[in-house]
Amino acid sequence: MGGGHAIPQAPYQPSALFGPQAGATTSVLKTLKKHVTIGSTVDPTNGDVNPYGLTIKGKTLYACNFNAKSNVQGTGTTIVSLSAKQGSKPQHLAGDSSLLGCSSLTMDKSGGAYATGSLAPAIDGYCTGGKGCGGTGNRFDNITGKNVVRPWGSVWAVTSGFYGYATKALFVSDATSGSILLAKACPGGGTCSSPLTPIVTGFKVNHGKPGNILGPSGLVFDPKNCVKIGMNKACGTLYVVDGANNTIVAIHNVMNLRTNKGIVVAKNGTSFSGPEKSWASLVFSGKPLVGPISAALLYNGNLVVGNTLEPKGTNSLVEIAPPQCSAVPCKKGTAVAQVNVDKGAAGALFGIVAVGKGKSTAVYFNDDNKNNVQALLP
Repeated sequence: MGGGHAIPQAPYQPSALFGPQAGATTSVLKTLKKHVTIGSTVDPTNGDVNPYGLTIKGKTLYACNFNAKSNVQGTGTTIVSLSAKQGSKPQHLAGDSSLLGCSSLTMDKSGGAYATGSLAPAIDGYCTGGKGCGGTGNRFDNITGKNVVRPWGSVWAVTSGFYGYATKALFVSDATSGSILLAKACPGGGTCSSPLTPIVTGFKVNHGKPGNILGPSGLVFDPKNCVKIGMNKACGTLYVVDGANNTIVAIHNVMNLRTNKGIVVAKNGTSFSGPEKSWASLVFSGKPLVGPISAALLYNGNLVVGNTLEPKGTNSLVEIAPPQCSAVPCKKGTAVAQVNVDKGAAGALFGIVAVGKGKSTAVYFNDDNKNNVQALLP
């Protein structure tokens, strides 16, 4: 799975490729007028607090805690579940040393919750029920290696389109090396492997202590975002938020990216080098992004991002519209909304999940000031 460029894809066909695109300049956040509390994320077995990772399966939310009951940064080791409705109470799902400093959660297609234990360091899969992964709460996958230094963000990418390499892949960001790892690759009809290849490198990091870490995170995959690279169509875009540079970067055609250091991000976070540099584009940089860590994909292709370094009394969700881009290089996107969801201490927003569309839209987010999951609803 090492070097070499990706397998060429089907010829570019504009009529077949481009329909409604990511980057709608209308805002979804502005339509969400109701702000509710879903429930506590404090683990009922050991009191772990400070929820970072958040994901969803059906009508159940899963959150993992970064801190132990003592509130010492990076000492949490648990995942809890709670129903995605007001008044929910947390249920203990898993507790494991591999979850030490759990920083992100993402759900695979079969319903396994993959977590990044940033201080372990490890990337693990935990069963949330159903067939194929053992009992609920069972750890069924454990990924470690020399490139797993401080795993920080994660996303499972799944697509049904034409791809020459992977149809499912787990991407993980590292907040020490500033890289994006191909942590798991699943070719169509083939066996999944864990190459741990740093396919993108160079993202800015601040080498902060637990509680002050900034680097590439907030990974989001959009299977419908398609661009033209050369004369080939390229569908499947990975968005990466870098809180150290206040940028959002798009990695296009990412399901075919498997070259070591295929893309290298410049120190300023706005330009790229490497053999696949044409697969990357800058989506957004600068204000109103202030130390963003988490992100989610809205139904119209926009991104909702959570700031962590605003002044006391402000914790904003920011909606960014990626450019309607038919061919790389793309223009920058635009900020279309900013909503303050917590007027307490800064740095409350970690873990965001967006589901539904129209009147069924819900944006769930972890609030570390209150150790709970909250939601914006129509």
